[in-house]
Amino acid sequence: MTTGAPVSMPRGPASVFSYGPQAARDPGLEVLLTDGLGGFALSSLAGVPTRCYSGLVVSQWPPVKRFAHLASPLEELEVAGEHVALHALEIAPNVFEGRGLELLTGATMWNLLPEREQLWRGVRVRRRQVMPHGSGAVIYLYDVTARDSVTLTLGGFFTDRDMHAMHRSAPNLIFQAGGRHVKVQGERDTVVRLHLPDVGQAGGPVPGQSILKEAVVAALTPAPFVQRVYYRMDEARGEPSTEYVRGCALWRVTFPPGGGRVALSVQGAAPDQPAVDDPWEALDAEMNRRQELTGRAWRATGVTDGIVATLALAADAYLVNRAQPAGTSVIAGYPWFSDWGRDSMIALTGLTLVTGRAETARDILRTYLQALRRGLIPNHFHDDGGGAGYNTVDGSLWLAVALERYVRTTGDGQFARECLPALREILGWHVQGTDHGICVDPADGLLKAGEGQVQLTWMDAKIHEWVVTPRHGKPVEIQALWLAALGAEVRLSGALGEPSMFADAHARARQGFSALWQQVMPELAPREVNSLAELMGLDTTGSSGPSGLTGLVALGDLSRGDLSRLSSPLPETGGLGRQEAVLAPSTRSHRAVLADGLDAHGQPDLSVRPNALVALALMDTPATDAQVDAVLAQAEEQLLTPLGLHTLSPLDSRYLGNYGGPQLIRDAAYHQGTVWPWPIGSYVELLLSRGEVGRARAALSGLLGHLGEAGVGHVSEVFSGDALHPGGCPFQAWSVAEVLRAHVLVSLAEMEQAAQAQNAAGVPSRPSARA
Repeated sequence: MTTGAPVSMPRGPASVFSYGPQAARDPGLEVLLTDGLGGFALSSLAGVPTRCYSGLVVSQWPPVKRFAHLASPLEELEVAGEHVALHALEIAPNVFEGRGLELLTGATMWNLLPEREQLWRGVRVRRRQVMPHGSGAVIYLYDVTARDSVTLTLGGFFTDRDMHAMHRSAPNLIFQAGGRHVKVQGERDTVVRLHLPDVGQAGGPVPGQSILKEAVVAALTPAPFVQRVYYRMDEARGEPSTEYVRGCALWRVTFPPGGGRVALSVQGAAPDQPAVDDPWEALDAEMNRRQELTGRAWRATGVTDGIVATLALAADAYLVNRAQPAGTSVIAGYPWFSDWGRDSMIALTGLTLVTGRAETARDILRTYLQALRRGLIPNHFHDDGGGAGYNTVDGSLWLAVALERYVRTTGDGQFARECLPALREILGWHVQGTDHGICVDPADGLLKAGEGQVQLTWMDAKIHEWVVTPRHGKPVEIQALWLAALGAEVRLSGALGEPSMFADAHARARQGFSALWQQVMPELAPREVNSLAELMGLDTTGSSGPSGLTGLVALGDLSRGDLSRLSSPLPETGGLGRQEAVLAPSTRSHRAVLADGLDAHGQPDLSVRPNALVALALMDTPATDAQVDAVLAQAEEQLLTPLGLHTLSPLDSRYLGNYGGPQLIRDAAYHQGTVWPWPIGSYVELLLSRGEVGRARAALSGLLGHLGEAGVGHVSEVFSGDALHPGGCPFQAWSVAEVLRAHVLVSLAEMEQAAQAQNAAGVPSRPSARA
């Protein structure tokens, strides 16, 4: 994918974003590198730190216990006796130390690895950046091109603190110099190394250099100084925005005429992380690894475009190794989230199955099944590495959905047999009752949940003792997930030749679900619909999907071109004919067609929210075509935006359209109108189940354009309801996963449409590259 001017792509990167000098200075463009252990390197595209999380953050207990080590490298260029700072630190709003911004010629992201170029006095300095997998280190690689001899001074602006905190005064750091190796000692150690390439090797002098002479390095006596840094992104969030760090120049590197190469590596000391020996080799290895990731995603989906490549690379950032319980997990979002169970399960399909990483999906499922407690998986693991919180009703149910998707994709009968007892344990605890009031209501077979001040669904904002979005009772997507989890047990049991233990519970809950369909509809003229009952189609007994599979072959026989079946779109409606619901916009109700849930007293919550779409996109949810069409029409009128779906209809008196500023304002609006991208996957699935491919593609256009904004190559957590300004985490796992999944589903549907059009026209189709 290319944004801006066309570029030539070295070594064939599959994803390219190119920015000119003005666009590259935008502090809202952020880049993220990760090490697969929870550590990350974050900055604006131009290299300016804009958050307290900017620089280098390293995990001491993967993927949590994370500490900040570096705010920014120190970079100064000397040409003919004149000096200029190539770095740029904002010290007050729009006031900078260093001229790094004004010297930019542009910036490019090659496979989401940033490259920045600057020009001063005829000297070009290109800086590339990489974070080797599993290293806890960030590397800055400099290529200098100059007619005459020039000198580059390198060092850093160092900090030593918890990544969420900031220094009110500069930290006490001791610099121990040792040639090309400097240890910065605080409560934790930071190791800084200077690297020169071997002349004539792959990392040698820049191409076209006529004189092959080695650069001269002078190690400087450390003279640390106090540097003020202002973080504009923290200011915008109403958080503390100014801290003090220790700056220190460490080496002067003098290049011969023509220029040369040098690299700086900064590593946060952490267990079992080897030092970086050859930065250029590390860059090549990471480029090759990223090329392989894009190739796997292309092979898995059959969709070979830059969007799949970009989002597959973005997906990799969220997949992390976990120390305890040992295994693979998912960071919910950068820079401040840890790994969350609900997010991991919702994102699993897009992050792993769509990208051709089924073995990673299996590892994630195992990680969370190891942590199972009373039928619940962790809502999140604690940041300090000491345990987990289990305040979620949907995490374990999404795990059942993810498990079935995994088995459908891979045909891995052995893993299905291994996990079936755990799935039954989850369901058993939910039937008999577990923590937080989670239990089946024997009156209707539905799942009720919630007690006190604990929020258990994804709409979980709470301010002190104020639960902003109270959803105790029977939330609609929880009932759909309950049905899906029960259905997964029925189908997996059948595939493995075992009797289901929950078939009756499944049938009972399907009948109970009808209570969520409301007789609350706009007044309709007789010409618009003949019968309200016909429109609502409340008899759902004939709308069941497949109750079982004939064998493991049936689970695993999906071709790559059948990825659209991964999520099992809405099944056929058992012979009930489609009822066309044509509702004039002026007469539509702002009360939900499908209730957002039943409260603790059984009363329907008629708020119009995207949870109805999430519920209907799950395969076991009983609904007629007319019901689906009514929900879609209501969502399009009241919830749909170019960047996702409002969490509450703007017609609702509780709607809050401003997400931003201090935490109180943000949390109050978080699920009361703020736009979230991740439910777009469910909306797209429903459109495709109705054959509306063009409408599904249009729904994604804004989000695909957003890939070049905010967190470059990623999808933001949320957008403000009115202005649609990006907010929350600029890098969010389930946003990336669901946009990728939706794009692949739509692309496959478009391919199928094109093939059908060719066949109808009598044009022979070319052999599929995926055959």
